[in-house]
Amino acid sequence: MSDVTTRGIRIQVESRFVPEHSHPHAGQSIFLYTVRITNEGESTVQLISRHWIITDAHGKVEEVKGPGVVGEQPVLEPGETFEYTSMCPLETPYGTMEGTYQMQGPGEETFDAVIAPFFLSEPHSIN
Repeated sequence: MSDVTTRGIRIQVESRFVPEHSHPHAGQSIFLYTVRITNEGESTVQLISRHWIITDAHGKVEEVKGPGVVGEQPVLEPGETFEYTSMCPLETPYGTMEGTYQMQGPGEETFDAVIAPFFLSEPHSIN
């Protein structure tokens, strides 16, 4: 599990392997990850965009950037939480993900909320 707080924005991530949709011998491992974003600060914020850095077991790096998450740009009042689940395919049985969410606070101020690294790993894989 990944858990980090940046400027009052707490981001927790848990991942799991999805064997029923994976074909490891064909180089396709599917992982689900659930993200919980909690505004522990004193000001309302909005998630504007995401930047993921995905690294597989061979060191191949893929960057994913775009607006919002799962088609949304959630607004979080102090004390509110937004949670979503998404997926990540890998060609290897394990890897890592990390990144940032660009958040917008009061007065159009933006900052990057850190998503600490977390593992994507098939059970019993060597990593």
